[in-house]
Amino acid sequence: MSCRSEDMLEFLLTRRSIRQFKPDPVPDDVLFKILGVARYAPSAGNKQPWVFVVVKDREVKEKLVSVRAGFSLLLNAPLGVVVACDKELAQVSYQVDCANAAMYVMLAAHALGLGTVWLQTLRDVEGVQKVVGLPENYVPVALIAMGYPAEKPQPKPRRPLDEITYLDSYGVKYPV
Repeated sequence: MSCRSEDMLEFLLTRRSIRQFKPDPVPDDVLFKILGVARYAPSAGNKQPWVFVVVKDREVKEKLVSVRAGFSLLLNAPLGVVVACDKELAQVSYQVDCANAAMYVMLAAHALGLGTVWLQTLRDVEGVQKVVGLPENYVPVALIAMGYPAEKPQPKPRRPLDEITYLDSYGVKYPV
């Protein structure tokens, strides 16, 4: 596989949060390819403390929405992926490790023409654990709604680089 650096940067810049999905199902072979890539996300000490709970059943989706109304985007998506990490295996880094795995899920999905949106779960850990049967030591860090995009959102504004870049010490502006 040959990739130009500029193409890779363009790929990263074109990923968007998708909130409207086509009803077409995501084939399992595509889903497994995405999750297979996510296994390669970096984790502290290479502990790989994550698990992926794929949610397709409408009733399970509705139960998740009853935990938090903000999860309602899941109802319009063919599937969701709960990314959860074992806080006992990676006591200090589990949230960051799972965030990396979640980002790999979203990037792999984007590479295969699917859209995703990250639904933050850290305010509703116990509710999500209960709905999808996670043991207490597995913390759901993200719920990712996934499917084929039914929209093409424009990029949202970003803070200027010169407002967020410092040299050697916070407060010392790096001339951009």
